[in-house]
Amino acid sequence: MSKVSYYTAEGLKKLRDELDYLKSVMRPKASQDIGEARDKGDLSENAEYDAAKEAQGMLEMRIAKLEEVHSNARLIDETHLDVTKVLVLSNVKIKNQANGMEMKYTLVAESEADLKTGKISVTSPIGRGLLGKKVGEVAEITVPNGVLKFEILEVSRD
Repeated sequence: MSKVSYYTAEGLKKLRDELDYLKSVMRPKASQDIGEARDKGDLSENAEYDAAKEAQGMLEMRIAKLEEVHSNARLIDETHLDVTKVLVLSNVKIKNQANGMEMKYTLVAESEADLKTGKISVTSPIGRGLLGKKVGEVAEITVPNGVLKFEILEVSRD
């Protein structure tokens, strides 16, 4: 059973662009590499040919996986999201009650998560723990090191 993934417009465009690149640039290159290796002689002893065929197989697996993800991708309609609680695409400012540190995150789909840019997945432990919370509530989140308590300071949308 395929899993439905939710994407922002930006995330869906990146997925389509990668898929187009793999199909239009990398697939012809893989075929060309196989042809060049085939021209070098006996296929039974040609490691370059074997490597090119294996690379093509890996590429085709990646294309198939991306096509499956793309076929199950759904664009998130931000106009129907509740802005009073933490949901996907929420910008949330939280305060760690243990050390008083404040952090800002944007909750996104798993495929768009990037901690360096402050985007965390809604399927991560912290993301799951924040979902549905409102300003002023405290989220108790179980992580491998124990339980973290975060107070929700702000919830907004861009």
